[in-house]
Amino acid sequence: FRLGTELQISGSFIYNGLYTLNNMESFYYEEECFELLYNLSVGLERLMKVAIVLIEHNSNTSQVDFEKTLITHNHFDLLNRIKKNRKIIVGKSHKKLISMLSIFYKSIRYERYNIESVYKSSQDRENLVKLIKEELKVEISVKFGEADKITQQIRNFIGKLVGKLATQVYEIIWEEAHRIGTFTYEIAYGSKAFKIFVAKEYDFTRERLMQKEIMLYLLKTNRSKEFYYYLDQIEPLNFEQYHTNKYIESIFNIHKDRQVRDEFEFLCEEDKPSKSRNEILEYLGTDIDLEYIPSENDLDNYDDD
Repeated sequence: FRLGTELQISGSFIYNGLYTLNNMESFYYEEECFELLYNLSVGLERLMKVAIVLIEHNSNTSQVDFEKTLITHNHFDLLNRIKKNRKIIVGKSHKKLISMLSIFYKSIRYERYNIESVYKSSQDRENLVKLIKEELKVEISVKFGEADKITQQIRNFIGKLVGKLATQVYEIIWEEAHRIGTFTYEIAYGSKAFKIFVAKEYDFTRERLMQKEIMLYLLKTNRSKEFYYYLDQIEPLNFEQYHTNKYIESIFNIHKDRQVRDEFEFLCEEDKPSKSRNEILEYLGTDIDLEYIPSENDLDNYDDD
């Protein structure tokens, strides 16, 4: 069992689900609700299966029979197998979440391939909104033109629910791996799984704040003359269709903002940026230090060898 890789994969799926929620404006679009639920359901399922292998597998286990028990998408059964052997605390809200994800993954994710789905509302979105409305005591509209914005309260609620489950299962994996003497618990620093299992962060408020703080620092702090020399070599495209704050928003929201992207493509067609310009631009936003660029005099001082 390549469980170390599976642990990283499960963390990536959970991260992707929460990141989808972070970028959603409302629950109007069914495909966004599907993406959120799909990633969370796959991530938690794979995470629980890692824990089960570490807990249950031993030398007396029939490998074939044991592997068959892992062929399931029933999140409740997986959770109960863990609870049978190890302590894990789940509340009413967590049970509702697990039930919703289990139903979604076993049946609802394929319902649009059935003709009957034409005559009923989106079950994945409906169940997701129902859970939030019941637990937070809020009203949520998903009607066209009237869809309510997703609040930070909703993002925090989903993040904490998922986070508490993920954290407890990961702690069990950590303990079992140490008991057995494996390194299954290890998480690559800076990976998506690191944010979920080690940093224990289940929203993206700090990343958003960091982006804005760095942008503010760069705009209001004098850079070195070498850096400005680098920038002076590049003539900017003439963006002017939107206001300044809209362009800043497009930097932080590249997954959804097609308006500025369309303007960019139009300007590229009009101005035909040169190959050399694009090559120079490639260095911007990389780990190359542009604060110091050797001048011709500097280069002359180097030995020929």
